[in-house]
Parts: sequence; C-alpha cells; structure tokens
Amino acid sequence: MTIHREGRVLLFWLLIILVAGNYLIIYFYPDARLWSNVAILGSLVFYLIILQFFRNPIFKLPKDDSLVYAPADGKVVVIEEAFEDEYLKEKRKQVSIFMSPINVHVNRSPVKGVVEFFKYHPGKYLVAWHPKSSTENERTSMVLKTESGVTIMVRQIAGALARRIKWYVKEGDQLEQNGEFGFIKFGSRVDLYLPLDAEILVSMDQVTKGGRTPIARLKH
Repeated sequence: MTIHREGRVLLFWLLIILVAGNYLIIYFYPDARLWSNVAILGSLVFYLIILQFFRNPIFKLPKDDSLVYAPADGKVVVIEEAFEDEYLKEKRKQVSIFMSPINVHVNRSPVKGVVEFFKYHPGKYLVAWHPKSSTENERTSMVLKTESGVTIMVRQIAGALARRIKWYVKEGDQLEQNGEFGFIKFGSRVDLYLPLDAEILVSMDQVTKGGRTPIARLKH
C-alpha cells in the first residue's frame, strides 16, 4: 500500500495544521485536559479518513486483450444501451461505476490502446447517480482504440464532493491495460461505453475492483 501522489502535498500540510492546532490548544489551555484529548483524538480520526482517500494499493495487474477491466473501484450502478453523442455518435452498451468516498480513487485504463480522443468539460457538481451527471457535470471523455480496431469511451465524472478530476493522458498516448490514467478526488463515477456486441460480465450493484474486475468480453 502506498499514498497516491495526488494526496502527498495535501496530507503533509494537513498534518502540519493539525499538529499546530493541537499544540496551540495545549499551550493556551493547559488545564483543559479533556478538551485537548478530544481535539487530539478528533484530529487523528480526521487525518486517517483523509489518508484512506489517497491510498494506492499495490497488486499484480492482469492482462487479457479480450477483456475490459474495471477502470475504478466501486459499485455498478448502470447497465444499459445508450447513445453516445459526443464522439462515437452511435448506440453503445453503457456500464457505470459509482465510486464512494471510501473507495480507492485511482482510475485505470480498461484496455490496451491508443488515446484517439480526449476532452475535458467543465460543468456542474450534481450527485454522481443523477441521470444528467454524465452530460452536465465536470467530466473528461477519453476514447481508446485497441490494436484490433475496437473503440471504447471512458468518462470520468465529478460528483457533489469530487470537485477535482485529474488525468495524465493526451491524444496519441499509448496506454497499457490497467495502467493508471487519472484520479478523482473523494469519489464520483466512471462510465464505460462499450460496443453493442460486447458480452457484459458484471451485474447491477456488483462491487468492482479497478484493474482486477472484468467488466466485459470483446468480440474481435
């Protein structure tokens, strides 16, 4: 287990602030032992909560060109056919994964491929399960093209709490399957737009692990 780079600076300064705050309480109120102990305990719990947001587990990454792996930890909240009108301009199978604040927030490439299209969209911060969050919230859209010519869209969507989407890719980049491509702070949602002939391997409300749970099998 490591700490993700997106959280290192924040965690450092948060630690400094909490230590300084507790020191000031003890310095100015030396007789208020109960309240100083409460403050220390509260600071510790708060710091551990923020710390777990930025955990980055280390595990062996599977590789299988016929499979689409989960781009994030979370729970499957949508499995349906939907028209993707931003770039693909066709009907696709949509699978959406909701990331809660307690999930790992690293986003991983579901397939090996070239970034054919990428765009960032500023927007609103509706709750991630809102029907319009896919089109109105702050989000990124990335289309990957595999070696066999299959295209898949991956969309990062910010939610009510997740107001910081990070990405580490640009058009033309080659991504390895399950390689890290982004991060959404404090949870949110990731949508996959798959070919209509893809075999869906997950069910509604199924818990997913980013880079480890097979979402679909592709027809080459």
